[in-house]
Amino acid sequence: MLNSKEILKYTKNLSILFAEDHDDLRQSTTEILKNFFQRVDSVSDGKSALLKYKEYQEETSSYYDIVLSDIQMPNINGVELTSQIYEINPSQLLIILSAHDDTKYLLPLINLGIEQFVKKPIDYQELLRALLNSSKKAHQTPATKQLVSPKIQLSANVIFDKVNSSLFENGKMVYLTKYEIIFMQLLSSKIGKIYSNEDIAKKYEEVQENLDIQNIRKLVSKLRKKLPTNSLESIYGVGYRIIALNQE
Repeated sequence: MLNSKEILKYTKNLSILFAEDHDDLRQSTTEILKNFFQRVDSVSDGKSALLKYKEYQEETSSYYDIVLSDIQMPNINGVELTSQIYEINPSQLLIILSAHDDTKYLLPLINLGIEQFVKKPIDYQELLRALLNSSKKAHQTPATKQLVSPKIQLSANVIFDKVNSSLFENGKMVYLTKYEIIFMQLLSSKIGKIYSNEDIAKKYEEVQENLDIQNIRKLVSKLRKKLPTNSLESIYGVGYRIIALNQE
């Protein structure tokens, strides 16, 4: 059995966001979390979790140390919530609660970068072990609490500014078309992640633009002429990703 004092050593100054739609489970687990964490915010669905995440960011100018979320929730499920949180903070520590019938969701979550899953019904020793592991990581990489740098160093003299969606070479702005900006916004939302043609097409649909696979290739070809060599990588049959100097 885990020692509470050992857990508290890592968790007592940390914050956690907990998303679970089952009322009794959310309430009982929240009470347990309050014994260990400095701040515990709990919500009943994915949409509320995303809103609370953004509110916390505005309130504190930082991110939650840990997000604990169920997969199957109303409004926004755990997969979509994870994806949207990673777009805001690619370094966010997340733990996913997974029932046996959630297997169809696990591969997308693994592809998003989730490392820790806790099975439902919850074994609280297993949950505390996962929380301890994440809390140790939060202490090892305190930068995860700070806002992620908006500037991506693509080469010694080329930077993409995510906030302004602008590309600079030697301090001078490089012109990007609207379609190129959307493409760079997507790929830079999580540096090193591979985005498939389907991911890319979905992004353009979200902003009410249309881009088919044939035109994705043309767009990549034109964009490469404006970017440093090897900073926009194609993985045959899989998709595309950004390679940056300041990539973790």
